[in-house]
Amino acid sequence: MKYIELSVDLKEVDPWRDILVAELAETGFESFVETNSGFLGYIQESLYQKAMLETLTQNENVAACSIKTIEEQNWNAEWEKNFDPVFVENKLAIIAPFHERPSGFEQVITIMPKMSFGTGHHQTTWLVSQALFELRLTGKNILDMGTGTGILAILAEKLGAASVFAPDIDEWSYLNALENCETNNCKNITVVQGGDEVLPGKIFHIILANINKNVLIKHFSVYSSSLHSGGLLLISGFFETDQADLVREAASHGLVFDKINTREGWAIIHLRKP
Repeated sequence: MKYIELSVDLKEVDPWRDILVAELAETGFESFVETNSGFLGYIQESLYQKAMLETLTQNENVAACSIKTIEEQNWNAEWEKNFDPVFVENKLAIIAPFHERPSGFEQVITIMPKMSFGTGHHQTTWLVSQALFELRLTGKNILDMGTGTGILAILAEKLGAASVFAPDIDEWSYLNALENCETNNCKNITVVQGGDEVLPGKIFHIILANINKNVLIKHFSVYSSSLHSGGLLLISGFFETDQADLVREAASHGLVFDKINTREGWAIIHLRKP
């Protein structure tokens, strides 16, 4: 499988990097790497359309943009070159096998960075990770929808979850999550390849959905029907300015707003099922 690497240089990095990354994520781009002047984005060659580049060149905040084809076998080297450890306060350290294991953290997760979303660098993964430390997960059944690298599923198990169901529609993410669960000696995580079709008959105490606004709105009915009464749905992957739209749509599916936390313009919303 070949991927297209999109390189974007911006006249003003903030807030335009986050805005454009969010927009591209909704068009099929799977992973992003921040650079000093902008970012790199990656999409499967079969999904790439010339119109994506043309749209960017018309944006007055884009200084330059270009594409090149990345062979599959080069991907790990690209990630290792750009992957730095991630720290969530003094609670969590997310490292790769080629990093030294840090001390002074409640939990340390080791992942092999490959072509899957959720390495911990994005603000939304950071927000959901932080939120998990504030919850009582002991004995709970968790759904990590769109698990990506499996970081959130792994953290949920480490914090006491009885079981974690971790589906992802992308084969790269599925295989990477399997590898990362094994690396972290996880025993209670079930990683599967698939989407909504793998959920019927399963009910969870807590659902994690770190995806994007459009996907969340489309699937609130599925999330609601998959929650125990009194269960909690944590959604992220969107800007804090999207709060009203998401809370309104969630309410139409019987989900009640609890609270919102933000980080550099990105947000996580806690919703409950009465």
